[in-house]
Amino acid sequence: MNHGRHPHSASRRQLLRGGLGIAAAACVPAWAAPLTVAKNKDRRSQLILLGTAGGPTPKALRAAPAQALVVDDVIYLIDCGNGVARQMALAGLSPSALRHVFVTHHHSDHNADLGNVLLLAWSANLSTPVDCWGPPPLARMRHHFLALNDFDIQTRIHDEGRPPLADLFRTNELAGPGLVMEDERVRVTAARVRHPPITDAYAYRFDCPDRSIVFSGDTAPSDALVELAKDADMLVHEVMYLPALDKLIASEPDADRLRQHLIDSHTTTAQVGQIAQRAGVKTLVLSHFVPGGDPSLTDAIWRDAVRPHFDGELIIGRDLMRL
Repeated sequence: MNHGRHPHSASRRQLLRGGLGIAAAACVPAWAAPLTVAKNKDRRSQLILLGTAGGPTPKALRAAPAQALVVDDVIYLIDCGNGVARQMALAGLSPSALRHVFVTHHHSDHNADLGNVLLLAWSANLSTPVDCWGPPPLARMRHHFLALNDFDIQTRIHDEGRPPLADLFRTNELAGPGLVMEDERVRVTAARVRHPPITDAYAYRFDCPDRSIVFSGDTAPSDALVELAKDADMLVHEVMYLPALDKLIASEPDADRLRQHLIDSHTTTAQVGQIAQRAGVKTLVLSHFVPGGDPSLTDAIWRDAVRPHFDGELIIGRDLMRL
């Protein structure tokens, strides 16, 4: 198909792709080098914590919520907070390997870069459709995102010979809990969790060839999540440190109201340990830290607050950690 390419398009396209073809990992500064907690040469799946902060405000200490599950070199992205494309680059993940995006719920720290991660991957070398899964209004969000970025999209189609982004950006809205999708690598199941005032908030379970991994999304203690995570190999769960809550919200105009919202819709350190224990998971990975930008909250503080309630393997998540 002729996309109206300019005479100079091929050389420019080769230049762009050539630059982006350099291994991303080679550009990672020493301080951002990925942390590998567990290595298994026979394992087909790898989990990378791209962003481990909770809440919508940008933080210097941790990036916004996002996780990449890589199975046989195919990327399944779970949530896509601000800056996820750069976090993927720091982790050495190729945009062309992205095939699925799963959104747990529509809070901005979880969906701010839903369209952007696809637009930026497409501007690199993505040419294969990506299926995005999540609650409504996922399809409406896609429509408005494509309209918002139409000038840039059309320019790159004609100037760089790229396929229409609309053909690669596919949405699948969840009607409720249950089986989400299944392919030759993973089976994905969802459970509706408690995150008021949002009704359509989901946790996802990925049953891979080598292990099972559950992502809680944002949730208060949830029986549905415990059932979904039953005997899972790994549970990646949000966590809130209650003693630091008042300091976190001190500058908010209605601190009492915000405090009650956080308590009603999130999980404390004691509660997350109890949930993992009830579910019988082998490994609990803490992520989506609230507060997520306080350097005084060391790994030891988080560990000591959860350990009395869970006797399995406990991992304090960090950005770019590989599991």
